[in-house]
Amino acid sequence: MINLLPPDTKQEITFARRNTVLRNWLLAMIVGFAGILLVIGGGLFFIVHSTDNWEKQVVATDAKLKEQKLQETQTRVKDMSESIKLASDVLSSQVLFSKLLSQVTTVLPSRALLQSLTIQSVSGGIDLTVGAKDYQAATQAQINLADPNNKVFEKADIVSINCQTDDPDNEYPCTATIRALFAKDNTFQYGSSAKGSTP
Repeated sequence: MINLLPPDTKQEITFARRNTVLRNWLLAMIVGFAGILLVIGGGLFFIVHSTDNWEKQVVATDAKLKEQKLQETQTRVKDMSESIKLASDVLSSQVLFSKLLSQVTTVLPSRALLQSLTIQSVSGGIDLTVGAKDYQAATQAQINLADPNNKVFEKADIVSINCQTDDPDNEYPCTATIRALFAKDNTFQYGSSAKGSTP
């Protein structure tokens, strides 16, 4: 087939075809850029949304931590105050503290432990807080402390027993408060019969 078109017309057709191809490529590039911009915009929106959520979680966590630290500080201050009071009471009543603790912990049942003690007066009153694994162990602690054969206390009465079973991580959910009176022949108080053996 012989092309008898004038050279100018041929050139115009060639350029028209090239322009069509270029136009198609340009349209494809515009669509591609639009897709890229859409992906970038969606990514930025997701990042901003996620950042806002994380910031809210961080603020909530900070608030919880501040509240927990406040409670922890208050608990520590209370514990320190009780410790200072206990030390003052121990010094004023001249109790051999190491012997007292040793004897008290020895007579407690295996399912209970001594959490705290507070000396009430020089005459020998003491409050003990005992942690126990169950109600039976708490009552057994009182029975053991009241036993005159142990020569720790003359008598020991239960003030209260509270069991909190809602915390599965608490190994000793029961707390028993026991008020006791030192035995007259105890070996850990200078004011008792031990006084005669103390220079």
